[in-house]
Amino acid sequence: MTRRELDAAGITDPGLRAAYATCRQLNARYGRTYFLSTRLLPVERRCAVHALYGFARWADDIVDDLDRRETPEQRDRLLKQLESDLAHGLRTGSGTEPVVRAVADTAGRYDIAPWLFTDFMASMRSDLSATDYATYPDLRAYMHGSAAVIGLQMLPVLGTVVAREEAAPHAAALGVAFQLTNFLRDVGEDLDRGRVYLPADLLAAHGVDRPMLEWSRRTGRPDPRIRAALMAADAMTRAEYREAEPGIRMLDPRVRPCIRTAYTLYGGILDAIADDGYPVLHRRCVVPRRRRARTAAAGLVRILGARVRTRSPAPAVPVRGPVPQGEEHSR
Repeated sequence: MTRRELDAAGITDPGLRAAYATCRQLNARYGRTYFLSTRLLPVERRCAVHALYGFARWADDIVDDLDRRETPEQRDRLLKQLESDLAHGLRTGSGTEPVVRAVADTAGRYDIAPWLFTDFMASMRSDLSATDYATYPDLRAYMHGSAAVIGLQMLPVLGTVVAREEAAPHAAALGVAFQLTNFLRDVGEDLDRGRVYLPADLLAAHGVDRPMLEWSRRTGRPDPRIRAALMAADAMTRAEYREAEPGIRMLDPRVRPCIRTAYTLYGGILDAIADDGYPVLHRRCVVPRRRRARTAAAGLVRILGARVRTRSPAPAVPVRGPVPQGEEHSR
């Protein structure tokens, strides 16, 4: 399947094909929900999505992987090296790391604005020192670089049937919704990394603070106040999904089934957390495999329907030109 995707994308250089294959492996290994959705994309666009995911995962692992043994200073140096390699790659289309070579090639093919990668790296760097966020606006400033820009990077790859600036706020909101879902699912694991991504004012409104979360994580004991705070975080996340949903109809019809499937699968994680009673401090909640398969099958049906309705590729708005930065880009 990797060869078919590479051939369809017109990627012929052996070294570049190997770099894209590395990104695909990262996506398949770590982004199970995301990877399943990606399989529903037109085959020629999958490599670009793998590259964007692979690079983001590589950077995230530098700052977050608990199995790594580097000191904070060593992680800072690794992140600076990656940042330098990326800047060089975006200028030249090359790179030392395979993930950089692939993402630089994707950025050139789809004219993805460099500031999107700059802002992403800034948020990765903040993870080396930030351990919590006082308010939701503080968290949103972080998620601009760590999540919203991912949605904006995807837009040129997916294509739109409206002006890109019209779809951009919804794409950014979908990136934020996905990350908030991960934050809620991973509260316990993030505590092990010394981080709390739920805003402190949201927790405090329900009588919760970091020591209480750490106590619950350590003892395995629940508390109704923690559950109430997690329910509030759930509601906050679902609001982002509602903001994102209208943007799906603005995409190229051939990619809508993929994004709709990702939207449904990630929303299903919230449902699984709620159905299990918000046990996220003690274990990870997942969407059952059978439910994921049903959702993917429904996506395939939508793809077939889209192909019947559009005998030829739907015209996407040209991707040339910078993505408007707008409110999401302001700090």
